[in-house]
Amino acid sequence: MVVFEKPKSLTSAELHYCPGCTHGIIHRLVAEAIDTLGIEGKTIGVAPVGCAVMAYDYFACDMIEAAHGRAPAVATGIKRANPENVVFTYQGDGDLASIGMAETVHAAARNENITVIFVNNAIYGMTGGQMAPTSLPGQVTQTSPYGRDVKVAGYPVRVSEMLAALDGPAFVARVAVNNVKNVRNAKKVIQKAFENQLAGKGFSLVEVVSSCPTNWGMTPQKALDWVDEKMIPYYPLGVYKDKTAEEDA
Repeated sequence: MVVFEKPKSLTSAELHYCPGCTHGIIHRLVAEAIDTLGIEGKTIGVAPVGCAVMAYDYFACDMIEAAHGRAPAVATGIKRANPENVVFTYQGDGDLASIGMAETVHAAARNENITVIFVNNAIYGMTGGQMAPTSLPGQVTQTSPYGRDVKVAGYPVRVSEMLAALDGPAFVARVAVNNVKNVRNAKKVIQKAFENQLAGKGFSLVEVVSSCPTNWGMTPQKALDWVDEKMIPYYPLGVYKDKTAEEDA
């Protein structure tokens, strides 16, 4: 009896991510959701610019590369032109919460029937570890060597809380993948985000609190611990908006 195998919605390409990076876990959870729902043949993913720029090599479904920050706009066009398809974006915090913030907010406000997977590792990974919109107060990065000074750089953007305050989106949740319990919960939440789209409920965003050992300057294990110690207290996990649950209440 097979109890564990590679998802069919992932290719056999070797992942390029750094040791300890949790992008690979998140890729797997997205692929498992696609497999479970039996939608690989009609799914279209939109790859970002950032560490996951080559996601088109890893997912077996059709993939499109979007300009930096424009994945929700591209996904909107795809979904409106092909409403029978399942469309998801896969984005990092620089792509989604910096240059792409307007695209994200307005796609959510319109309640576009797409699924957004948002990876928050609190730093710019691909370009060398600069401060991101989600970098924590006091966090040391290449562009904040003395720690993020909120008097100069402002406070981190809590994307899930911000989008949950809008009337539009159907579902907004934050999960993590730094331990087995959190990975199992993340799998359920990501699958729900796809199920919402299949049911025509509208915009679903899952924020995944992730680690970046290389640019945090930590070992993989220490980075996972740092998610618990620093990231999750600032970015609490949970469902921030579930329109269906609110309507049923």
